[in-house]
Amino acid sequence: MSHPSDGRHPVDLRQLVAIIAEELAAYRSAPQPRCSCHGLQHDCCPARVQGVLDAGAARLGLHAAGGGAGSVAALIDHTLLKPDATAADIETLCREAAEHRFATVCVNPAWVALAARRLRGSGVGVCSVVGFPLGATTADVKAYETRRAIGDGATEIDMVINVGALKSGELRLVEQDIEAVTSACRACGVTSKVIIEAALLSDDEKVTACTLAKAAGADFVKTSTGFGPGGATVADVALMRRVVGPDMGVKAAGGVRDLAGLQAMVAAGATRIGASAGVKIVREEKTGKAEPGGKSGY
Repeated sequence: MSHPSDGRHPVDLRQLVAIIAEELAAYRSAPQPRCSCHGLQHDCCPARVQGVLDAGAARLGLHAAGGGAGSVAALIDHTLLKPDATAADIETLCREAAEHRFATVCVNPAWVALAARRLRGSGVGVCSVVGFPLGATTADVKAYETRRAIGDGATEIDMVINVGALKSGELRLVEQDIEAVTSACRACGVTSKVIIEAALLSDDEKVTACTLAKAAGADFVKTSTGFGPGGATVADVALMRRVVGPDMGVKAAGGVRDLAGLQAMVAAGATRIGASAGVKIVREEKTGKAEPGGKSGY
């Protein structure tokens, strides 16, 4: 994607509109043959993704510490964002993360300090969410949430965009909303991820959201909160990767419950996975056997 800034500073609205128009034109004009088996774009076809995996493309490079080299665990943000999670649940989450060497634990802001204490020295990061799960708080509130979570020990921040503003065409507001969080993260050397809640967006809006996140200097774009009408899909990950290019991270979250699902997301372009079924996935990798069930949701 051509970009008039260095990717870390906001551009003016006319530039943003021009960049987005360029991305949309490229997306719409690019040849997009449909597969015969599912009727999906060829690059997003599940059968094609499985073929890529069968050929040996099971991993991509990572943007985060944690896990051993080549380990699926290093891809995973071990996640517990349920409103009824208890301190004991968070303690268990942290023990599992330290044992399996996940990239991070992802918890609500109230649990960041506890998770940071439990994981100190383990090499596992602490991810917190901002404006979660609706994204409908104001930019100054999101900036405060970000600074508070970082002060409590968060090393990564997953923020939710103002979805309604995006769908209203208020592009400057959305870019400033994202920048309020990414600038606070940059000041502290903390990784920023932007949740676009893809299930609520058209493909054109997904392109716009990813372009705005890149313009605001985010480190990752992320598919979903796990609390919306749908979670991560291979098609959305492939589209997001195509828009942001190779230099940003793409996080797939919501509904990734097994090793095959994780591998499909990675083959489509994901460099991080948000999952509550991380332990199950790692066990599948180690044993080569799929386990029944799996936690639902995020």
